[in-house]
Amino acid sequence: MKVILADVLGYCMGVRRAVESAESALEKYSDRQVFSLGPLIHNRTALELLARKGLGILEEKDISGITPGSVVIIRAHGVAPSVIDCLEKKECIIINATCPRVMASQKNARKYAALDFTIILAGDKNHGEVTGIAGYAGNSFVLVQNDEEAKDYIRTLNGEKKAVLLSQTTFSPLEFERISKTVSSGINGVLVMNTICPATKERQDALLRLCPQVDGVLVVGGKNSANTKRLLQTAKEHCAEAELIETADEIPERFFSMQTVGITAGASTPDDVIKAVQKTLECGRKV
Repeated sequence: MKVILADVLGYCMGVRRAVESAESALEKYSDRQVFSLGPLIHNRTALELLARKGLGILEEKDISGITPGSVVIIRAHGVAPSVIDCLEKKECIIINATCPRVMASQKNARKYAALDFTIILAGDKNHGEVTGIAGYAGNSFVLVQNDEEAKDYIRTLNGEKKAVLLSQTTFSPLEFERISKTVSSGINGVLVMNTICPATKERQDALLRLCPQVDGVLVVGGKNSANTKRLLQTAKEHCAEAELIETADEIPERFFSMQTVGITAGASTPDDVIKAVQKTLECGRKV
């Protein structure tokens, strides 16, 4: 069997930075409780490894009960400023591992909200990044998850409106393009800022180059990862066989009978997990 890796796959800059921040904090503050605020990344294997090293997971609703002086890592998705305020009141040591690209969107949301702009964000309702940006926009925030929702919003407008359109960093580039056209045609002078992380498009483009070369594609990553699920969708559209797996143990048996298998991976997938999938395929069986 021939195994081909996508030329761009696995950890993005923001996720790698968050993981390295957690590992550094666990070493530096070995005498304190160290938490990530919510799961640090969308990958079960990586989370289990960090948990064995001592990293706990703190949910926002539990901040009031945290021990003063605990170490709290803000994950790459970022959080609303009100959450930071709560942690500061508990005298926590805060390590802000928010992705720099997400941080830029937060700053833009705050800036334009102060200028009386409506902040329109193209994103997924339940995504942590969206919740954080909404906190910076305040009452000026409008979320649209797809082009239909954008059209519905435009129909509610009366008169002139100052607005800026931003995007969740892992949002679908194609859907953002559709939303952008709708919003631009409905709001005169709207500022469109494509804040999708290049890493998202780079992984999608690499997958499109990979698909014609293989009989099937394995997408390696967390089943609750937005960018991983979008990779799977693209793989299914452009390859006869595609499956999402989290570990090498989950490789479907039919892939071992293929002549050529491609591997791509979401932005939260550790290098070791990708290598294990590659090795298992090349061995021709699950170890």
